[in-house]
Amino acid sequence: MSGHSPGSPMADAATATAAVEPVSDAAPEAALAPPPPQPGAAPSRRDWLLTDAPASRSQAAWGRRYQAWLAFRRNPLAMVGLGVILAMLVLILLAPLIATHDPGAQELGNRLAAPSAAHWLGTDELGRDVWSRILYGGRITLGMVVAVVLLVAPLGLLVGCVAGYAGGVWDRLLMRVTDIFLAFPRLILALAFVAAMRPGVESAVIAIALTAWPPYARLARAETLTIRRTDYVAAARMTGASPARIVLRHVMPMCLPSLVVRVTLDMSSIILTAAGLGFLGLGAQPPLPEWGTMIATARRFILEQWWVALMPGIAIFSASLAFNLLGDGLRDVLDPKQR
Repeated sequence: MSGHSPGSPMADAATATAAVEPVSDAAPEAALAPPPPQPGAAPSRRDWLLTDAPASRSQAAWGRRYQAWLAFRRNPLAMVGLGVILAMLVLILLAPLIATHDPGAQELGNRLAAPSAAHWLGTDELGRDVWSRILYGGRITLGMVVAVVLLVAPLGLLVGCVAGYAGGVWDRLLMRVTDIFLAFPRLILALAFVAAMRPGVESAVIAIALTAWPPYARLARAETLTIRRTDYVAAARMTGASPARIVLRHVMPMCLPSLVVRVTLDMSSIILTAAGLGFLGLGAQPPLPEWGTMIATARRFILEQWWVALMPGIAIFSASLAFNLLGDGLRDVLDPKQR
């Protein structure tokens, strides 16, 4: 009887072969399976942001921001608006680098030239490059819009929160002043304020700011009337917090999401108001390349040399539409009534 005795070299080789053969059959399936998570492995950044049990207030805050971004990203039109705004900001910030000509340089021998390789968007009635003037004009127009927002948003938020939280005489007084400003069309009231001052960029910013704050005050007051009845405001009042601290630390932060949405939606109307003042000669004064002023000076050539007035008009239209799309997306994300 032939065989290998236990412990011999041939027996050990046979045992090793038999042990390896089943493993080789299952090797392809084991290679396709994902590796099991290691007990001590650190979670990915996405898992860290989307966890249901945050370990700190900072992690919870970043998680809320990330979830809001995911919800915003699912809106394609909002992403288009955000992309257009970012592209416009990059262009106007890089205007000294990408402008092909000096925006104020005149070339009368090449006036009202059609778009070409030398002048991408043509020239105006004084031979100035329209492309370069639109780039530098965006700094003025959008700069005016940013200045107006920085003035009216805090003012409207403060007035509305104080009126809603204080109530009584303060509420009636502040809201009656707000009603007076709301009774007039924004552009007409801005024209009246600019007429009382001297035309210019600063006067236009102040006039638009004085006419744009009432809607924000109304919105903040409506939010405050609901917030002041909440339990955490009552708890803060019981701990001895002053009304000013409650308004600044507890009420105003809760009103910010709705205010951000309203500001974004109002950006387009602020752009149109600024351009309208420039078109009427009460905003930025020539030779400043402001978009509304460019349309005003080019309206005589709108039928024959259409590019002179069309290009700044497209810039105004694109900026207004982009802010509207962005505001709609932010409203879907930040406004709890839309969820």
